[in-house]
Amino acid sequence: MCRNLAKQHVDDPDVPAAPSGAGGYAEWVQIALILYRVELEKSLRESEDYLNEMPGVLAVFGLDEAPHYSSFCRWENEYRMRELRRLLRASAEQAGWSGEAAIDASGFQRDQTSYHYRDRANYSFQSMKTTILIDVNSLAIKDVHYTTQKAWDGHIGMQVFRRNAEDLRVLSADANYSWSDLREECRSESTRPLIKHREQTPLQKAHNARMNEDYNQRWMSETGFSQLKEDDGEKLRSRSWHGQFRELTRKCIIHNLTQAAS
Repeated sequence: MCRNLAKQHVDDPDVPAAPSGAGGYAEWVQIALILYRVELEKSLRESEDYLNEMPGVLAVFGLDEAPHYSSFCRWENEYRMRELRRLLRASAEQAGWSGEAAIDASGFQRDQTSYHYRDRANYSFQSMKTTILIDVNSLAIKDVHYTTQKAWDGHIGMQVFRRNAEDLRVLSADANYSWSDLREECRSESTRPLIKHREQTPLQKAHNARMNEDYNQRWMSETGFSQLKEDDGEKLRSRSWHGQFRELTRKCIIHNLTQAAS
């Protein structure tokens, strides 16, 4: 599935995996292998050793031997968030996107970086706030938002919604996203906002009571986060903030491919 997704993404999927005389690897192989490394959950050197011991796996990618571990590192730094977001959206479609989505946030630990590096890079938080837009039926993740700063959920929710408005029929969110501007934006795009009100008045309590039956599926976003964090997945290996953004996006893509395969 990593190979197929990568071939769908590139302009020329028929290029051989290791073109003769090119001194490198086809673009689709690079994308497929950096995604597959997420599934392996191994270091760069361990990934190279594993692939060389598994000729059957190499054959899936059309290779006779694994790329050098330094190639994995270079490829992961080369592929920017714009391309990874396109891959994420494509993988969500494969997993099954119904348009009934929930938005929620959680933190991923940045403990892999040394205290010295964190001080030098001026990290303000030890955890990275991650917001996902997830389908409540298929658990497919369509979009992600990351921040290492203090940011209000309502503003993040507006940004995520605007990027995906045309693909949303229902948007569920808890009271942290309670903002009249976000609700109006949803309605203007023909999206039903199932966003809990802060219960400060009897009218707001009545609004929440009316949406309870349809709102119950919002907890599926927590299931999505728990799957992302399985097997010590809460800690990030990358040291830089932009590397952590890409690392988590690759995790979300593999999550979608797993849902599509199940």
